[in-house]
Amino acid sequence: MKYKVNIKESDGEYAAWVPGLPGCWSQGKTEEEALENIKDAIESYLETVELLSKEDKSHYVEVG
Repeated sequence: MKYKVNIKESDGEYAAWVPGLPGCWSQGKTEEEALENIKDAIESYLETVELLSKEDKSHYVEVG
């Protein structure tokens, strides 16, 4: 699965966040490190969402 990731450089470090996953962000000393770190953050985010919603009734829909 692919996610859009935004990156911004500030004070010699890079912040990365996923607009489609509110609160999912990470950082790194280089752009490459920030991208690797955001992958881990996305995995953790999705695992947490699954864990928190496992008791809820769910449906899957296909879009476009």
